[in-house]
Amino acid sequence: MDNRIPAVKMRNITKRFGSVVANDKCWLDVYRGEILALLGENGSGKTTLMNMLSGIYFPDEGTIAIDGKEVVIASPKDAFDLGIGMIHQHYKLVDVFTAAENIVLGLPGKLDMRTASAKIREICGKYGFEVDPDMKIYDMSVSQKQTVEIVKVLYRGADILILDEPTAVLTPQETDRLFAVLRNMRDDGKAIVIITHKMHEVEDLSDRVAVLRKGQFTGDMLTKNTNAQEMTNMMVGRPVALNINRTEPEDPKPRIQVRDLTVRDMEGTLKLDHVSFTACSGEILGIAGISGCGQKELLEAIAGLQPVETGDISYVESDGSEESLIGKDPLDIKKMGVALSFVPEDRLGMGLVGSMDLGDNVMLRSYSEGNSVFTDRKKSYKVARGIVEYFDVVTPSVETPVRRLSGGNVQKVLVGREIVNAPKVLLTAYATRGLDINSSYQIYETISEQKRKGVAVIYVGEDLDVLVELCDRILVLCGGRVSGVVDGRKTNKREIGAMMTRLGGEGRG
Repeated sequence: MDNRIPAVKMRNITKRFGSVVANDKCWLDVYRGEILALLGENGSGKTTLMNMLSGIYFPDEGTIAIDGKEVVIASPKDAFDLGIGMIHQHYKLVDVFTAAENIVLGLPGKLDMRTASAKIREICGKYGFEVDPDMKIYDMSVSQKQTVEIVKVLYRGADILILDEPTAVLTPQETDRLFAVLRNMRDDGKAIVIITHKMHEVEDLSDRVAVLRKGQFTGDMLTKNTNAQEMTNMMVGRPVALNINRTEPEDPKPRIQVRDLTVRDMEGTLKLDHVSFTACSGEILGIAGISGCGQKELLEAIAGLQPVETGDISYVESDGSEESLIGKDPLDIKKMGVALSFVPEDRLGMGLVGSMDLGDNVMLRSYSEGNSVFTDRKKSYKVARGIVEYFDVVTPSVETPVRRLSGGNVQKVLVGREIVNAPKVLLTAYATRGLDINSSYQIYETISEQKRKGVAVIYVGEDLDVLVELCDRILVLCGGRVSGVVDGRKTNKREIGAMMTRLGGEGRG
């Protein structure tokens, strides 16, 4: 039994949203000088629990004590006054401001930017951060923006830090630098909580692990006394294993041919610079790259959603004949028999309509196939029920609006809707972003099944461990250009991470 006084002591914390109990009498202790990993499936209540600690939500029941003293945290300001800071997945920065301006934004009193910059450099030097106080946010990489968010809470005096999925869009090298900083902060006596789904990171970084399941606290343990399988079983409530049986592609033939592709976004920024590659039937081609390196634009260009400046994209028939997709809108591409399926990065922005139910969202993919002005809703709802059953989607019914589902269940609906159309080419962008282990494993198995059916799968993912284990070949993008194509069976995440930052050599695949 630990006799230390916890920096954070949460007891019987309960939070309800209508009839949904997000947290049910949860306990949690966080100590100074440790990194605690908070684990759980999607919808288990991890972020809700931390949102109550950081003042975003207020608990319906229970108590919170900081350093042994019971407190009331009714707002983020209350949390800051108690030394609690949370770094969210989506950064809250003003792009046109400098790092220093963002860090001091909202603080009372007269601003002295010279003094502020000096204090920021002192914090950076103490813990090992690399950030230029005078650099504009719009000129920063994702990891630099994250650094600004962390320095911002430290500048305000936080010594209890919560990081929600801190490595979601970082390269292995950037993750290593972040972990080094977090260890320095831990050694300085900070209390740190990280929410993550990546088991190898939990084992590498954390000192202790706490697990939530279906809104309830199921236990905690020292990381050195457990392993990834045991932690996963605690989260899910039963044994779960990732069994990707990566077979050699059977008789792979070119299906998508991209030649010298150049694409600019709506602002005129160059996103893809003379990109060329071939995606074959019966294989999974992974696309790796730092967030914003053109992955999204690449898939949108293939699907007819993104204008192309130069180059060509062709669909290759089984007999070897080619037909260009350039200039065709998505419906043209679909009508010519090229069943390109696109799982977008923004689930509810361009993937699904939040106010519509599951059946109607499925119908969005097939309404144009009708022979009259009336749509066949019965067929769509039958398909929706099949998706719910196959992917174990948690929903009251197929008539439930999609916006009422958790993020993980929305993702399952989106992926399921794409594959029921039996595509010849499946484009997936961040198909498991933010999903728990059990849901992610279901998606990986579904993608592998499509490969076995002869589908050409193009898989954009952030987890390099999964890319290496799942994909047959991996194309690496850096700054919108191809820095190499490697064999998934012969590479490792270190090599891919180096290629993502222009440190790689020529591809081997």
